[in-house]
Amino acid sequence: MRIGPLGWLVVALRLPVLVVVVFGGLLVHLTLRLFERPVFGLRRPVTPFVTQGVCKAALAILGLRLRTQGRPMRRRGAVVANHASWLDIFVMNAPQRIYFVAKDEIATWPGIGWLARATGTIFIRRAAREARAQKLTFEARLRAGHHLCFFPEGTSSDGIRVLPFKPTLFAAFFAEELAGILSIQPVSVIYIAPKGRDARFYGWWGDLGFGAHFLRVLAQPRQGRVELIFHEPLPITETSNRKALARACEERVRAGLAAHLPDGVMAR
Repeated sequence: MRIGPLGWLVVALRLPVLVVVVFGGLLVHLTLRLFERPVFGLRRPVTPFVTQGVCKAALAILGLRLRTQGRPMRRRGAVVANHASWLDIFVMNAPQRIYFVAKDEIATWPGIGWLARATGTIFIRRAAREARAQKLTFEARLRAGHHLCFFPEGTSSDGIRVLPFKPTLFAAFFAEELAGILSIQPVSVIYIAPKGRDARFYGWWGDLGFGAHFLRVLAQPRQGRVELIFHEPLPITETSNRKALARACEERVRAGLAAHLPDGVMAR
């Protein structure tokens, strides 16, 4: 999509403010962490509020309205959602305090990687030999009371479909000493494109470069909106295994997307 003069003006107005808010928030976060870490260790009772505030501010700067239905759970456990865009990071953090699980390659990305590491993201490698170590890391974070957030599709989509949920990351929640106190909350993330734009406007997938997509979103004068549907949490004890849990979460996320996208938009 070609960006016109108005779009570049919007970029010039939004970008400096966004940079100041995001990286200013990072500086505050790191400063507070210097005092928080020695006292509380793995637990983070203060800095997640900074992350949440920055994400709310970022959405306001972009002009992207956020609507929520249902409530983020207070039980111990994790949140899983469909993955459509880099915007999901702001959108998922704004109404709740969570810690993302992401591919290890993201840690090396300029800017995004720094933010992810500072805010407690868990980086994973999709290799069988790493499975046990990752499971132990998950368990430690869950015991510390962290709400983890991951995208079981394993990649981002165009925003109008839900890809099959991979069950691998669900295994950690079946640890014998944890299963009885943990739940998983499925969340449907629904992007509604600006008027006159393709329904996949906010989707970031395939070979679409981050820079081009970022500028396209930033340059949009009148944004659409994003809706989060918080479904009822699923207690681990009520599912038989990781595959059944992944399937149950996928069904709820897909149903939420189907119910809230405009008629005829959702791809099968």
